[in-house]
Amino acid sequence: MRYLGLDLGTKTIGLAISDKTGLIASSYKVLHHDNNPKDCLDDLKTIIETLDVEAIVLGLPKNMNNTLGDRAKATLKFKEFLESNLNIPIYLEDERLTTKSAEAILIKGDTSRKKRKKVIDKVAATIILQSFLDQRRK
Repeated sequence: MRYLGLDLGTKTIGLAISDKTGLIASSYKVLHHDNNPKDCLDDLKTIIETLDVEAIVLGLPKNMNNTLGDRAKATLKFKEFLESNLNIPIYLEDERLTTKSAEAILIKGDTSRKKRKKVIDKVAATIILQSFLDQRRK
């Protein structure tokens, strides 16, 4: 089963894709939007169809105390929007600290600050998706 991981941001959506067996997540791309992620629906539909995606894993940015803030509420609204426009399951995955983890990975890999800014969202999406895949295997 192939999964598409999403890291929803205020201006971008980071994407990661799993292999066909649903074991390994890989960075895919970043979609850009003007404070309205719904603008990316056509791109998401094309990716889902082209790559034979069977489910989406959407990162849920909970607060450290496990409460839901404004970003988490926006993510839940986006999930509802996707569910009403796509005919595949959408799972939520806790994404606390994934952006910090992604940044640490990129710094360790000696990625320049300018390049980090361009790829950090898809690296975070990869961490979100891989975490989900690892939990499903257990």
